[in-house]
Amino acid sequence: MTALRTQERLSVYDFARATVETRLRIPFFQSLVQAGFPSPAENYIDRVCDLNDLCITNAEATYFVRVTGDSMTGDRIEPGDILIVDCSQEATSGKIAVVWFNGEHTVKRIQYAHPLVVLLPSNPRYQPIYVQPNDDFRVFGVVTFVIQKTR
Repeated sequence: MTALRTQERLSVYDFARATVETRLRIPFFQSLVQAGFPSPAENYIDRVCDLNDLCITNAEATYFVRVTGDSMTGDRIEPGDILIVDCSQEATSGKIAVVWFNGEHTVKRIQYAHPLVVLLPSNPRYQPIYVQPNDDFRVFGVVTFVIQKTR
């Protein structure tokens, strides 16, 4: 399969470097929130949480990337979601990563099957991409978090 004609594409305009200069301290409740029957326990603010501290371990190597396409919906990555991508993490087998493949960015699960690299979509409508030795392939970074609106 050449290029990503049957896969989603990520535009380079969708990349933004993470910054931690601005701090937004959000109240963090000590008690857990019930997804079922509500608990009568009293909720109170125990501390504050900064999303930079929670989601970014290496600001110099972290980017935000907006997703287009639907090839990763099986991993709950939907069009319009924002990926937090850390370029300093190693893209080991099984991790979801943003990669450069033959002139385009895409997000896929990486599988190493020496000597091959396989880029796996999680939507059964799409086929795996087998990276050949002459392909232009680079790992941009590992997806560490997915930010999405509730639908």
